[in-house]
Amino acid sequence: MVGVLAVAGAAVAVLGGSDAEVEPTGPTTPPTVAATPLADLDTRTTAIARASFCDALPPEVVERALGGPATETTSYDDGEPARVTGRVRDVAHEFGCGWSSATSSARAWVFAPPVTRASATDLVSGAARQRGCTRVDGASPYGAPSVALTCTTKRGEQVSFRGLFGDAWLTCELTAPASASDDVVARADRWCAAVVNAASTPAG
Repeated sequence: MVGVLAVAGAAVAVLGGSDAEVEPTGPTTPPTVAATPLADLDTRTTAIARASFCDALPPEVVERALGGPATETTSYDDGEPARVTGRVRDVAHEFGCGWSSATSSARAWVFAPPVTRASATDLVSGAARQRGCTRVDGASPYGAPSVALTCTTKRGEQVSFRGLFGDAWLTCELTAPASASDDVVARADRWCAAVVNAASTPAG
């Protein structure tokens, strides 16, 4: 993550007995966090903690994923009541968070219990069989095994990446209106890369 402190000030110099005003220097707006695609990450060897990671996601990343400021935010930890699908609420066995605007939503969660490779293979197969969903051609790996899907929903195109990182099953998704001027898959790719960075821990 990149932290930047921008300082702009005005200085007064005394030259030949008269005051000369110096124009402010430095950036007038703070730089944004760089958008990293999944292709730049080695997700097959990345370690993910089965713990809360939401606070590590910068607001700039969320706003870029949504295409504007978030109007609603939610987060939950293992054992807390949470909305699992639509209006269905249940006790969560995961750590997750979500943001939404008038048109888009971005979510991410990691299972609290450990997941075996065999169980992850079943999760991949089950996700790929969802009605209205197809695999994303040429998608970058999201752990191993993993699957990337694009699904048609009432709110628009929903793109998700799911995969196993060690014994942690991590999922991220982005839902946004599909349009010729906006590649939702590309936005989701960068959103999910940011989720990996936020949830990752040093291996070993």
